[in-house]
Amino acid sequence: VFQSQAKPKPGDLIEIFRPGYQHWALYVGDGYVVHLAPPSEIAGAGSASLMSALTDKAIVKKELLSVVAGKDKYRVNNKHDRKYSPLPPSKIVRCAEEKVGQEMLYKLTSDNCEHFVNELRYGVSRSDQVTEAVVAGGVAVGLLGVGLAIAALIGSLRGRREREEQ
Repeated sequence: VFQSQAKPKPGDLIEIFRPGYQHWALYVGDGYVVHLAPPSEIAGAGSASLMSALTDKAIVKKELLSVVAGKDKYRVNNKHDRKYSPLPPSKIVRCAEEKVGQEMLYKLTSDNCEHFVNELRYGVSRSDQVTEAVVAGGVAVGLLGVGLAIAALIGSLRGRREREEQ
């Protein structure tokens, strides 16, 4: 079980294993995390969380890690510490807590929960899930690829309907 691997410390990145993708949060202490939560990002929602690919707004929330993870496995994963110097933990936590309650832009490809936590820890906005999907030559990678395809389809259908109504 991942939960027992390492006790999170303030400023640590938490990778939560949802069916088909990973949700990311930032540990701020006392059992709490700050994370960028699209409306459908609910522990145990499984493929229902795919609908988060279709929204363009998300809320920064501070919640108990146990609530955010639900029954899903999670681990501390500061995977970019060798490539980028983490900011001081006190600054990471302060910046994260200042964002709590804010509504932010959410795009699966450029402004998702993984971009959000990497920006807080390293000052670098990046998502390996997105990079891996692009590197795979556009081949659908798990739900991420399916979500992008559905979002594109709905976007094109909306555009067509709007043109027809004019």
